[in-house]
Amino acid sequence: MRRTIFALAVLTTGSLAACGNEAPASAPPVAIKDPVAITYDGGLHVLDGETLDVQRTIALDGFNRINPAGDDSHLFVSTSAGFQVLDAVNGTMTDIAYPGEKPGHVVRHGDRTILFTDGTGEVHSFDPKELADGKPQGRQYKTAVPHHGVAVELADGTLIVTLGTEESRTGAMALDAQGKEIARNEKCPGVHGEAVAQGDVVGLGCEDGVLLFKDGAFVKVQSEREYSRIGNQAGSDASPVLLGDYKVEPDAELENPTHFSLIDTATAKLRVVPMPSGVSYSFRSLNRGPGGEGLILGTDGKLHVIDPATAKITKSWPVVAAWQEPVDWQQPRPALFVRGDVAYVTEPAARKVHQLNLTSGEITASATVDGVPNEISGVVAGH
Repeated sequence: MRRTIFALAVLTTGSLAACGNEAPASAPPVAIKDPVAITYDGGLHVLDGETLDVQRTIALDGFNRINPAGDDSHLFVSTSAGFQVLDAVNGTMTDIAYPGEKPGHVVRHGDRTILFTDGTGEVHSFDPKELADGKPQGRQYKTAVPHHGVAVELADGTLIVTLGTEESRTGAMALDAQGKEIARNEKCPGVHGEAVAQGDVVGLGCEDGVLLFKDGAFVKVQSEREYSRIGNQAGSDASPVLLGDYKVEPDAELENPTHFSLIDTATAKLRVVPMPSGVSYSFRSLNRGPGGEGLILGTDGKLHVIDPATAKITKSWPVVAAWQEPVDWQQPRPALFVRGDVAYVTEPAARKVHQLNLTSGEITASATVDGVPNEISGVVAGH
């Protein structure tokens, strides 16, 4: 994927019109159990999280992005008008929206959900449980210059916000609960993505390492290479170690990374680990398991399980057929969503979605869907 991709906005949907197998207007909708949503070109499907049966289909023009809202009922859908809320349990779009051009990252941490709108620089942070009663107002902030950024709010009210412009991104700053700047670091070129490790330590990816925020201050974890982009990370409350990607070709149209990174936030050390021979992965491949184990969906079609303490791949479970990453980042490729001890994996080439038990490695359900599946997400309560 080009390095410049992440500075681009998500080009998303126009009008939102429900269709497909919606319940009749005269009948109350049947609640969807543990809903999982899958996007495809032209809409999204809402599936039963146990059986993988499609319960609702909603028509959405264009390329769509979806993220958990942070409660047990809702998802955020990125549209051309901003962030809109899907009631996933009932399979219907709500009238809750956060308007703004180029909706970007949705972050869930603790009892907060944080939205970052790239086109305006607006940040909205709120308790997702309030979505049950309508649109939460919560905490609002606006960056000095709009950019493709991200924000995280910690348990003590500290807000971490990236710094940048449309042309470049340089680092991040921290604001206290009253909005006063308490720390700043502008030595994180190309800052992108976030993850939170055990102990409320935030990691932000750079083109030469990772920027941590811990104990009220920023700490730069420098890579040994001049260029080594860590633009996607996955964290866990069960581990002080962050899992990140690792790209070393600044001018590549599409780099197929052969290594991944482990960032120990306790020691501020970065470790680079090779994938199995001939295996790569994409930005939709990284996640964490219930015990803090790292998970990477490889191009060999296997879900690789990593012990973050030893940096060893402990298991490799076959899930989908071998695949190649497309050059266009918006095009479908196998994607991974994890909820508790269950992993959901899409297989675009077969128009399938699979459910994998993360204890046994067994595929417990599979289903074929209409349309080629692209992104996958679901409701996540309690983070």
